[in-house]
Amino acid sequence: MLMLKRIMIMWLALFAAATAFAAVDANKASQAELETIKGIGPSISSKILAERKKGAFKDWPDLVERVQGVGDGNAAKFSTEGLTVNGAAFAGAPAKAAVAPAAKASKSAPASVPAAASAPMSAEEKKAAAKQAKEDKKAAKAAAAEEAKKAQAAKAEADKAAKAQAKADKAAKSAAAATAASAAPKK
Repeated sequence: MLMLKRIMIMWLALFAAATAFAAVDANKASQAELETIKGIGPSISSKILAERKKGAFKDWPDLVERVQGVGDGNAAKFSTEGLTVNGAAFAGAPAKAAVAPAAKASKSAPASVPAAASAPMSAEEKKAAAKQAKEDKKAAKAAAAEEAKKAQAAKAEADKAAKAQAKADKAAKSAAAATAASAAPKK
């Protein structure tokens, strides 16, 4: 029984660590997968799918611009919960701020002028994205370590309870034997 508890605790810890690292890509996920991200409900997931039918999202700024209800704040939250765009985490508000003027210019420009928002990321934006990815990886590693620590504490608690139960069982057995011995007729 104790071994079964240990196996279950280890399995749950591994499952928790694996789900912490699971990423949902906005360009590939189904509606159900999108809704596994905390903060994304049926409304936003259907908006993401509708915009995706028009074309894949190039990057986070493209998703934020095209999907109503997803701003920088929500994008950062969704990214923290595991949402990615083309495998990339949201670089944060500073990277978006650098792209925002170009995006506004593309809305007011005539249709014949190519949109500036589709320009490749600058070196500064790439650096910010790499830094954010590194911070995200570090946070995920810390979360996994915390989960492992909780699992270890739960295992220690279960071991302690099992030892206490074994001690109580032994005491009860001794008491029963003593009672049986004293109740036996003397010859």
